[in-house]
Amino acid sequence: MALLQRVLKSMERIAPQSLADHAWDNVGLLVEAPYPRARVAAATPQRVFLTIDFTSAVVDEALNDPSVGVIVAYHPPIFRGMKRLLLKDTKQRMVLQCAAKGVSVFSPHTSCDSCEDGVNDWLLMGFKGEGTSKVYVPAENPPEGHENAGKGRVFTFDQPKPVQQVIDQIKRHLGMKNVRAAIHPTHASNERLISTVGVWAGSGSELVRYKADLFLTGELGHHDVLEALEQDTTVILCEHSNTERGYLSAVLKPKLEELLAKDGGEAVDVIVSTTDKDPLVVV
Repeated sequence: MALLQRVLKSMERIAPQSLADHAWDNVGLLVEAPYPRARVAAATPQRVFLTIDFTSAVVDEALNDPSVGVIVAYHPPIFRGMKRLLLKDTKQRMVLQCAAKGVSVFSPHTSCDSCEDGVNDWLLMGFKGEGTSKVYVPAENPPEGHENAGKGRVFTFDQPKPVQQVIDQIKRHLGMKNVRAAIHPTHASNERLISTVGVWAGSGSELVRYKADLFLTGELGHHDVLEALEQDTTVILCEHSNTERGYLSAVLKPKLEELLAKDGGEAVDVIVSTTDKDPLVVV
């Protein structure tokens, strides 16, 4: 079986496409290379390349490795319709480069958010063993193995804790020195402890519809933050892709490696981009 078909089969088990938000998202196989790259040498495994964002630096990194045959880009490189493919357009150029070099591109995006052991579940791993979680919006007719899939997650601590302790755990889990915080006055004074944490990877605009003592997400609009504070909720913003990137190495890479090793095909290496990073930093 060709590498691309093996990856598609494995990714469907990890994050079934039926779980994606098809009303607006563009998931699945987005670039199918007509002439896939040949294997470099019999002793050199083909590679699957994981990234959150599909940028020029990331594409160069992937294409400069002759063993890479498939890119799994969490954020879809093709999001809106294209009427032509021209080199002067950044996104179109990168898509053409991949096709020309024989590299296919697959995007799981919101299917990875909603699935079991997906991005939102990984976001809560910093609180592992300290409580229980459930989905905000359960998936309708979830596929086998993803019975607890759905949009967002809310975590309930067995023992409520001060807001600063929760923030410190978030920073440790995400490997961040700083986060943006809108701390409700009753949490800042420890008049109220944190019992529940709502998480929504990437953009958390939908979070404000729900309830939790603390919202953990990548980004929120100014007025959404104000609304959350009015609802007695503290907001922690980590920048969009910082709430997603750690999932690649911690969860997706080992899961994909395990499934590819068991499918009866030739050996495949799964690697994570070293140039992929959030564009925003605190200076």
